[in-house]
Amino acid sequence: MKNYKNITGKLLTTICAVCLLSLLLTSCVKQNKIVPPPTALLSFTQASPDEPAIDFYLDNGKVNPLPLNFGDHSDYFNAYVGARTAYFNNYDTKSTILAAPITLNQGTAYSMFLVNKATMPEVLLITDTLNKPESLHASIRFINLSPDAAAVDLALEGGSVLVTNKAFKEVSSFVSIPAKTDNTFVVREKGTGNVLATLAHVDMADGTLYTIWFHGLAGGTSTTDKLGVHIITNAAFY
Repeated sequence: MKNYKNITGKLLTTICAVCLLSLLLTSCVKQNKIVPPPTALLSFTQASPDEPAIDFYLDNGKVNPLPLNFGDHSDYFNAYVGARTAYFNNYDTKSTILAAPITLNQGTAYSMFLVNKATMPEVLLITDTLNKPESLHASIRFINLSPDAAAVDLALEGGSVLVTNKAFKEVSSFVSIPAKTDNTFVVREKGTGNVLATLAHVDMADGTLYTIWFHGLAGGTSTTDKLGVHIITNAAFY
């Protein structure tokens, strides 16, 4: 994995890219000019709590160099636009778990998640709006990816409620919060003080966008399937 910089208008967004031989862009030569093919940005997170290790393909191109386990995440990489098919195969047996048609538009950033239980896998594809936060602030959004938990709220421990009433697969818009160190976020059952998961000691950097995602099964007890919360860094503006 290595870093690259993506420039959108006058804003410089630093985002990580997965370096994948199968997805390296080729160029078309036309009238002695290099014409790059149209691309989108796509990130992927394995968020199915009881799925075994998987491989992820876009059409015939394998995305991951190593098997993907629950919680594994690839940062934005360039992907050809248009109608594509996302394939998820069992890493050990090579059998296809899910083949999901998706459409990618030129110049657009997306976050894709493999969600739900292994018995009913689904893809959640989100269009990302990556706007620079106001000065001395970060922005966060929240996604509920627990297939059987109740609707939930996201709050700062001892502070304000940031997002309310999100059911499975529901996504909030980005919310601005002051950039500071050592934040603790709590996911609570909707409208109550019942804490279902805690994300502690999180530093929120100035000019950075994050996704907080709630996951697991209501009755889960193992490291992977119990209720919990993760955070992803989407982009940083300097």
